[in-house]
Amino acid sequence: MPNLVIVESPAKASTIKSYLGSGYKVVASKGHVRDLPKSKLGVDIEDNFKAHYINIRGKGPLIKELKKEAKASDKIYLAADPDREGEAISWHLAAALDIPVEDTRRVSFNEITKTAVKAAIKKPRAIDMNLVNAQQARRILDRIVGYKLSPFLWKTIHGGLSAGRVQSVATRIIVEREAEIRAFVPVEYWTIDCKFKTDKNELLNAKFYGNKDGKLELRNENEAQNVFDSVKDGPFAISSIKKATRLKNPTPPFITSTLQQEASRKLGFQSQRIMKTAQELYEGVNIGSENGGVQGLITYMRTDSTRVSEEAVHSAKEYIIEKFGDKYYPAVPRVYKSKNSAQDAHEAIRPSNINIEPDAIKKSLTPDQYKLYKLIWSRFTASQMVSAELDTVSAEIQCSGYIFRASGYTVKFNGYLAVYDDTENTASNESVNNAMEKAALPELKEGERLTAEKIEPNRHFTEPAPRYSEASLIKFLEEKGIGRPSTYTPIITTIITRGYVEREGRALKPTPLGEITTELMKNNFADVVDYEFTAQMEEKLDDIENGMSDMISVLGEFYNKFEKNLIQADKSVANGDIKIPVEETDITCEKCGRTMVIKNGRYGKFAACPGYPECKNTKPLTPDGSAVDSSKTEKTDVKCDLCGSDMIMKTGRYGNFLACCKYPDCKNTKQLHKETGVLCPVCKGKILIKRSKKSVFYSCENYNTCKFSSWDLPVDEKCPDCGEMLFVKKGKNQIICHNKECGYKRDSEPIEPKEDLQNAAESET
Repeated sequence: MPNLVIVESPAKASTIKSYLGSGYKVVASKGHVRDLPKSKLGVDIEDNFKAHYINIRGKGPLIKELKKEAKASDKIYLAADPDREGEAISWHLAAALDIPVEDTRRVSFNEITKTAVKAAIKKPRAIDMNLVNAQQARRILDRIVGYKLSPFLWKTIHGGLSAGRVQSVATRIIVEREAEIRAFVPVEYWTIDCKFKTDKNELLNAKFYGNKDGKLELRNENEAQNVFDSVKDGPFAISSIKKATRLKNPTPPFITSTLQQEASRKLGFQSQRIMKTAQELYEGVNIGSENGGVQGLITYMRTDSTRVSEEAVHSAKEYIIEKFGDKYYPAVPRVYKSKNSAQDAHEAIRPSNINIEPDAIKKSLTPDQYKLYKLIWSRFTASQMVSAELDTVSAEIQCSGYIFRASGYTVKFNGYLAVYDDTENTASNESVNNAMEKAALPELKEGERLTAEKIEPNRHFTEPAPRYSEASLIKFLEEKGIGRPSTYTPIITTIITRGYVEREGRALKPTPLGEITTELMKNNFADVVDYEFTAQMEEKLDDIENGMSDMISVLGEFYNKFEKNLIQADKSVANGDIKIPVEETDITCEKCGRTMVIKNGRYGKFAACPGYPECKNTKPLTPDGSAVDSSKTEKTDVKCDLCGSDMIMKTGRYGNFLACCKYPDCKNTKQLHKETGVLCPVCKGKILIKRSKKSVFYSCENYNTCKFSSWDLPVDEKCPDCGEMLFVKKGKNQIICHNKECGYKRDSEPIEPKEDLQNAAESET
């Protein structure tokens, strides 16, 4: 009988199956199979916080199939991800399959490579209940806070709200930064910027520094004018030149938080997109038979440790020396120290095989996969290389007792900079070397006279700290010890989904609801939103994982105080006591004359009359916050198929549509579809883009007879490998083969469909 290996995702299952061969059957649980019920608390607080787990709705057939496979197997290996969540998934699987914990075969691997997977299968272990209990404790804590606090919010603010333990802290961080910005009082200051010419007509930029006694701050126009009047006529001379060689050390390989920060800064990715792509790289990608077929390209991406295995260090050494030469590898291999709170269960995020270069497999990766893999590969490779050497120059220029300074540097030896650019503000398409060379100063000598080309006093004002971005929020959470690598992305996703925070460009801005809720929480549940308390709770969860504490005592200690706060809050806050500020628009309700206000609905923001329910007028809003002008019409040559009248073009929330000109007597409308320019592969009719309630799909114009439809856009081209139909993969600008076993894929330019009035559909699907 074959051995059964159960993992979380189908992609991971496919990769591992290719390594283990015919003696193993690899199946996916598709995440958790059991959880707390959604309809009730599911935790018996009086019975030592006993959790009542049930099979997740919709997972019944899967569990039945897993049981069938388990009975037909000789050995069962539980191979979920190597963290608390993965251990808990394995524990729930064991319970669902009636396998005693002591008889389980738990395997885990930090990287999904053939060597790592086979080594793990040879050394299975029992499920680690310390890891499971740490996950259970977090789950129960979050359930108690959510299910006990939410009714309180319903009573005091309005129904439908929900609270979260760590999410409430994250919201508070963003709310308090917004308060700092509002309270900030700008302070005036001045600079004097100069542009000089040397005796060789080379340009030199310098800034006012101070005088012989030290640095001077120019706080107003008078102070700046006094300096300007003193130096405007010169003469200027170089009083000192300092030259030095400085070493610039590489940064450590990525951990979860630094990966999210750097990918946000360099690639513009949001945290959810980063972790989704990293998961794909970890679970395995088909990079072509010439490169080894399906490969897990990076190590596990949820880690807070910068530790690197000896094998990876040795591989990096061989690669660097072969590609760059001996002088690019340090005399002693680099070791990076993790922070004290790091769990160190996993290595840093690195390529599973440093010899798989990003550019060599670019055609096999999606654009997101390529960009992120290149970032991870480059950062790790650089982290093992020798430091860069910079020649620095600093010059002081004197005039009338005042000092101006100019500084710059050039790269003497690029070292790790040959691979990775870790400067903070480098243009995306510009190499580090070029950026640094631009900062070089011309050849200077002491006593040299300079000619002032431009001397300009400039007024400035201090600025408040910027709003948090996803990257800077994650950095703050990490520094404060709030949350763990696996929770950063869910935290941000949750507070945005719940309407406590919204995005404004890359910045995170609190909503009025987020501010009101935070104030309420601070006044009544100070511990729940306290930074230090939340960080200490994370440490207690770590203690459970390490066997230094037990789940019941940690939960009991938290709940005793939380329950007292809940009782007191119920007494002190009256029903509907809190009102959310109304955001007014400049739109006047044409039915009753009131000024309309902004409301949030399931499809986003819209304008509503504040006179509801007497006046129920609403208007869709454009992205800039103005009302959609539904009065704009345009005649077309399309006839109404109900009354024969002309159809006119109108604009609605979802764009242009056709409506009968006899409205409201005739309410017929037609949704405009777009042509793809591709013929149906079945009947050769036109393929049109259509909309469903949730998304966009593609179907033949003769759908009633042809029945062809697809979520992915068909391409008028056959697969060069197997001859099957090709599609543009939804949302990825990538062409893939319809035959999943073929695996053919390549990058594609986006196809821009065109509106076609003659193919207007009767209504939305």
